[in-house]
Parts: sequence; C-alpha cells; structure tokens
Amino acid sequence: MNILSAEFVTSAFKPEQFPGETRPEIAFAGRSNVGKSTLLNTMLNRKDLAKTSKRPGKTQTVNFYDVNNILYFVDLPGYGFAKASHARQAVWKRAITSYIMGRQSLKLAVHLIDARHPPTPRDHELLGLLEEAAVPTLIVATKADKLKQSERTTLSKRLRDYLGIDETALVVPCSMVTREGIGEIWEVVEHQLTAEDAGPRGVR
Repeated sequence: MNILSAEFVTSAFKPEQFPGETRPEIAFAGRSNVGKSTLLNTMLNRKDLAKTSKRPGKTQTVNFYDVNNILYFVDLPGYGFAKASHARQAVWKRAITSYIMGRQSLKLAVHLIDARHPPTPRDHELLGLLEEAAVPTLIVATKADKLKQSERTTLSKRLRDYLGIDETALVVPCSMVTREGIGEIWEVVEHQLTAEDAGPRGVR
C-alpha cells in the first residue's frame, strides 16, 4: 500500500471512547516491549507517529491511527509489564478485551511475539481471546535479526508448536532493523481488507 497520509486520531480506555466503526481496522497486539509501536511506525514509514520507548509499558491506551483516510491501525496496550501495578494491568486487560470482543470493524490482529523467547502465558491467553472473538490473526516473530541461523531455520515450526496452532498458519519473521517481513505483513493486511472469508493466506 502506498502511504499517502498517516496521523494519530485518539487514545481510549473504554469502548464509548473508540471512534465510530466507519472503516476497517488492523490491530497490533503483544506483550510490553515486543515492538508493536515500532512495527506500526515502520509499516507507515513514520519515525515517531506511534511513541516508542526502551522502557516497557509505553503504550497504555488503545491508540487509533488514520491511514490514508480509509482504515485505522490500532496499537493495543502491551501486557505482561511486571512493574505495573495489578490495578493498572487490570485496566489494560479490560481495554484489550473490550476492543477485541466488541469491534466488528476489526479485520485482522497482528500478534507480535519476541522471536528470541517462547510465547508467554499471556500470549496464549491473547490467542485464545482472538480465537473466541473469531478475529483472523497473523503471528509476527519480532527481533528475528537477533537469532542465530540455526534458530532461524526452526523458528516458524517452534512457534506453531508452542502455540498449538495448525502447521499451515502463517508465521512471519520480522526485523524493524532490516525491514525483513514488512512487505509480507502488508500483503496479508491488504488481502484481509478485501477478503470475504475469515482466513486467507494461512491466517488463523
């Protein structure tokens, strides 16, 4: 997709604060510091559109970004940030759950997982939530440039085994440093925006 415009729209905690469902939405989800905001910036060719930080937990609200005046990219709060209070983590969880379960305009969830580590219990919980809501989901393995070659060759199979998903499910190794995987993610996004069924190209 040729990015002609991209801008921040709003931050929200509650469904009543979300924009009207007037266009398709692509959501980015994953644990704190996995690279959601950085991936969003990279895909949109913007340096600081979505605010990033080396400190986990930077994204604390459901953030909507207008893309080309035709769709929204949605940056969800990161989960699993150990230094956040239980109350704060509960607020984040409610925001994520209410968005995923109640948003009819959600066409695809991009679930980011750090390629260097096995998925966490929260990753499994998120995947279960997306499955319950029948949201097509693309697994993206971030920070793939940090893996050894021997680890790269088994990455997709290992993640499928860890997550208990079908061997046909697409897993995209990704690096925001080398831009590996960015084109493939865009292909899935564009396909999903026009697909009538819920599972093209191996998206689960």
